[in-house]
Amino acid sequence: EKYQKEHGVTTLDIAKGLIEYGMHPMTVYFPLVVNGAMLIEPTETESKAELDRFIAVMKKLAKDARGGEIEKLKFSEYPISAPTRRLDEVKAAREPKLRWEAS
Repeated sequence: EKYQKEHGVTTLDIAKGLIEYGMHPMTVYFPLVVNGAMLIEPTETESKAELDRFIAVMKKLAKDARGGEIEKLKFSEYPISAPTRRLDEVKAAREPKLRWEAS
């Protein structure tokens, strides 16, 4: 938490960064009694190579968090290359779409 505050990056930003690198994000803010909690629990089917890739991506995200303004700007934009960009979570909570509608 201290590291995140120091560099202006949130747990949600890190989760969105994982999506950018093609990884399923961890459960965020759980348990609720721990600020900035990240519940990382790989399944038994994950290979060592995939775990090593996860570690490499987390190290890259940490390096980007320590980087300059351009790297920090990435965090507010992630995911960039995913089919769905970052959603407005406040709007989604205040104006939920509870039914699918054709566009």
